[in-house]
Amino acid sequence: MQELDSVKINFDSTGLWVLNIALAVVMFGVALGITIDDFKRLLKQPKLVMVGVLLQFVLLPLLTFGLVILIKPQPSIALGMIMVAACPGGNISNFMTHLAKGNTALSVSLTAFATFLAIVMTPFNFEFYGNLYPPTAQLLKTVAIAPLDLVKVVLMILGLPLFFGMLLRHKNESLALKLSKLLKPLSIVVFVGIVVIAFSNNIDVFNNYIHHVLYIGIGHNILAILLGFVVAKLFRLSFINQKTLAIETGIQNSGLGLLLIFTFFNGLGGMAILAAFWGIWHIISGLLLAAFWSRKKMISNEKTVVT
Repeated sequence: MQELDSVKINFDSTGLWVLNIALAVVMFGVALGITIDDFKRLLKQPKLVMVGVLLQFVLLPLLTFGLVILIKPQPSIALGMIMVAACPGGNISNFMTHLAKGNTALSVSLTAFATFLAIVMTPFNFEFYGNLYPPTAQLLKTVAIAPLDLVKVVLMILGLPLFFGMLLRHKNESLALKLSKLLKPLSIVVFVGIVVIAFSNNIDVFNNYIHHVLYIGIGHNILAILLGFVVAKLFRLSFINQKTLAIETGIQNSGLGLLLIFTFFNGLGGMAILAAFWGIWHIISGLLLAAFWSRKKMISNEKTVVT
């Protein structure tokens, strides 16, 4: 197991930027369906934003730390789990929420707000929980996130696509809606392509070490989704917002996590494999969950029509 810490993942910074650009395209497609009025309505419901931030930066890292204490994984894997939990929600969560018939404006707002807070909260949570668990504290030395680098990523994959998508929707609603319909299937193809390429480039590594993170990654992701759904339910939010917060909590920006791992930890084996697997798995789990909730809505509508 010790050799896991020396394993390298063949997914360089160029590949991560390609992934970010692909996410930006998805974000642009989602933004085409959003109007300023969506955000005005959201501002009248600060409870939603409060619950979302609580889940993202307090409860998920705390749940992850409890899971690490319970299962005691390899230190580098535990550090990967903490890194993933410390990252903000991924932009793909907006796309998943859109497919699941959730509150897309809430998802986009939370992603934007969480990414802004992540400049401080991601290194804080990572350092705090990483040093709180003795085995990971031995691996953890220093981690520093350059705010300007994070700002550039945010602008590229979230801010600019959101601005131009909404601007196009405002200027030419007909064109925006047509493009939105085109980008939906294209986005899925892009994501599948990225997953296939990432997997094929690291087939030997995954074959040799995937069993170390398989059940941990799947279980961690499922618990994160359940956490978002249950907490939203406890706060008596609507089903639409329960779905949104479940997806927002369970879909993390693993691309950012990998970028930080390669930048500051030289692709530390367990960390990189866990984050890479999460990046693949949360696309699968998110699409399955979104398809289920989307189908459930269709069935409910059909029953209403029949009634």
